[in-house]
Amino acid sequence: MGQLLQCAVGYPGSRRFHSWEAPGPGPDHRHGSCTDLQRNLPRAIFISIPLVTFVYVFANVAYVTAMSPQELLASNAVAVTFGEKLLGVMAWIMPISVALSTFGGVNGSLFTSSRLFFAGAREGHLPSVLAMIHVKRCTPIPALLFTCISTLLMLVTSDMYTLINYVGFINYFFYGVTIAGQIVLRWKKPDIPRPIKVSLLFPVVYLLFWAFLLVFSLWSEPVVCGTGLAIMLTGVPVYFLGVYWQHKPRCFNKFIELLTLVSQKMCMVVYPKVEEDSGTEELQEDMQEQRQPTAPKDKDAEEA
Repeated sequence: MGQLLQCAVGYPGSRRFHSWEAPGPGPDHRHGSCTDLQRNLPRAIFISIPLVTFVYVFANVAYVTAMSPQELLASNAVAVTFGEKLLGVMAWIMPISVALSTFGGVNGSLFTSSRLFFAGAREGHLPSVLAMIHVKRCTPIPALLFTCISTLLMLVTSDMYTLINYVGFINYFFYGVTIAGQIVLRWKKPDIPRPIKVSLLFPVVYLLFWAFLLVFSLWSEPVVCGTGLAIMLTGVPVYFLGVYWQHKPRCFNKFIELLTLVSQKMCMVVYPKVEEDSGTEELQEDMQEQRQPTAPKDKDAEEA
């Protein structure tokens, strides 16, 4: 179970998960890695999904068994009402358990969300400073801070339930797009290295259920889904201005360089070193190009 936990949260002494390494306390320090990925990651998935499904199903069976339909509809927090009805003086266990569960979910989201910004910056879709890691702790501090700031901005809204609906629909939409991308890559690039390769039956079955639920959501709540799609499409002009447009004004590039340099000094972050293998040669070149704006200029070259 220790190795399965390392797959989820990362382990500083193991080897193959991300394609980059960074300086750390040991000679072979790699952040966010998992030993024996081909064995442990599928095992973690096949253990966690049935376990969580079992807990959720039987929790709902307990609610339906102990409470009437009227009580379920009238309750703002079903688990708390369930505890008050059955646990007596120990009913305080339920709200504390819910709070701990929420905290655990937020903790996992912090790990995954910041890594999404980190990966996007490595691909050149976000400012390069988000692809930097701390010189000692090897954590993507700029990406974590960016996640925190964007989260606080979203919390400005007063209607939290509407925000949850928007974000939920967008997340679910991209889950399906991601799975569809795996099928497209299997068809267009069948020979690229795949540490873990599964049958196409699994993504196809997932996409069938995904399409059914997506169409049902669009039909039942068209306004919420349409607004979610509109929010998602606001990223299109940002992409064209920030990524597709290569010949930006010099003043803009100077501002980005200054912002990157200041962020590096404040957060004590640097670009991670990329492993030199066949799967990361292009990434190595991209990272070298991104290093150039913040590298000190050679005075002899300037004089020449």
